[in-house]
Amino acid sequence: MALLDNVKIALRITTPAFDSELNELIEAAQEDLAIAGVTLPDSLDAICNRAIITYCKCNFGSPNEYDRLKASYDEQKAQLSMATGYTTWTDQTS
Repeated sequence: MALLDNVKIALRITTPAFDSELNELIEAAQEDLAIAGVTLPDSLDAICNRAIITYCKCNFGSPNEYDRLKASYDEQKAQLSMATGYTTWTDQTS
């Protein structure tokens, strides 16, 4: 299933009316993760998908739980940015 479809399911959206905005949010999430040093795999796994979906839920419309969603996304981003499988950081101790 495409990432856009997963985001729409998470947001309980059934119409294509918001596809453009949601695609922009998906791209923004990917860019935000990249800024944090996260290198997304070509085939996104469940962890990356969940971070992007959380970002979209946090930034689409005016969610009632913005603070909780923002904290959740920030934690997911921090974990990905410290995981060796999701970064290109090299060992600086060598």
